[in-house]
Amino acid sequence: MHVLYILAIILSWLIALTWTRVTLTALYHLPHIPNLLDPRYNTPSEPVPDPTTPNITVIVPARNEAASIETTLRSLLAQTIPIDIVAIDDRSTDATGAIMDRLAAEPLLPGKSLTILHVDHLPDGWMGKTHAMALAARQTATPWLLFTDADILFRPDTLERALRFAHESNADHVALALTLILQSPGERLMTTVFGCFTLLSFRPWKTPDPAAKHDSVGVGGFNLIRASVYRAIGGFEALRMEVLEDLRLGFEVKHQGFRQQVVFGRDLIRVHWASGALGMTHNLTKNFFAMFRFRPAALIAGVIVLALLFFTPFAGLFAPWPIRSASLVALAMIALAHSYSSRHFTGISILYVLTMPLGTALLLYALLRSMILTLVRQGVVWRGTFYPLRELRRHTGPLR
Repeated sequence: MHVLYILAIILSWLIALTWTRVTLTALYHLPHIPNLLDPRYNTPSEPVPDPTTPNITVIVPARNEAASIETTLRSLLAQTIPIDIVAIDDRSTDATGAIMDRLAAEPLLPGKSLTILHVDHLPDGWMGKTHAMALAARQTATPWLLFTDADILFRPDTLERALRFAHESNADHVALALTLILQSPGERLMTTVFGCFTLLSFRPWKTPDPAAKHDSVGVGGFNLIRASVYRAIGGFEALRMEVLEDLRLGFEVKHQGFRQQVVFGRDLIRVHWASGALGMTHNLTKNFFAMFRFRPAALIAGVIVLALLFFTPFAGLFAPWPIRSASLVALAMIALAHSYSSRHFTGISILYVLTMPLGTALLLYALLRSMILTLVRQGVVWRGTFYPLRELRRHTGPLR
């Protein structure tokens, strides 16, 4: 019993030191990440040769997005710069395609265009989303491409700021962090634990560093990339069966030697990702097992590590003082990280730190659910289409 007690103390302090290192490192580096809300990204640095000619094409794949597609497209048509938009109706069974066609038939302002593509058949060996984006990208001629989703809301100056940043930083790929629209306590609860999970697994300040090969970034709602770089890395044709196509795109950009940047900008792009805690949990069924590259042992190891890191600080509050003191240090670091995130990104009350044990339980449930359902089904069901696990594994590439 004495040995177990000593081991428990050691484990508690290792966890406390882990949270201390992760939190303090993040709080040191995060303020140095570029923020597109900086006024200099809304002030032209040089005259625009032709203010009516778009130099960016926005690609919007959509399958059964009738509830959100009109708002997304109108927010793009309201951008302060000329843009071409290509919206793809990917085999929708609802009114998505009809809504797109109606918007395309409306008079548009100078410098704006909206092209609609209708996909009624998915070729073998493709995910629906990668096929739709690859199809659209082949028909573009602008120097920049933006891949986004059909439920993203853009502030009118978002693309102007992003392109100006890309020009001034000489970036080849810019990923803008999403702002989540949170409508319920359950969504705030899950966002709180996701924020800490991200802190442990992602170092955004490392993405511009060419030597940091294990740190790349991709954001499905905002992947801005030079068209020449997109084609140089093989486009989505090279990622045709990739579930996490946004992360893999970012990986390829970084590993093929191109310049990558992650940027912040609260409310420049917003999304209501899912309804309620269970809605968020179920939305991760497709993604979580894929994050571990469909390897059960890796996912189970991840579950164990996360359980120790997230549950132990709370459980340790009821232990003897040597363990309790370590727990207090860990919880202080978690609260400090949450406070920074709340102030700059989410606006979630510090009291939601108290809900982390429940949020962690749901996070671990989501991880295990993703693995179990994928193994039982022997594949992934995404937007009504089944993709066999053997094919997904055969085409799975690295993320780090």
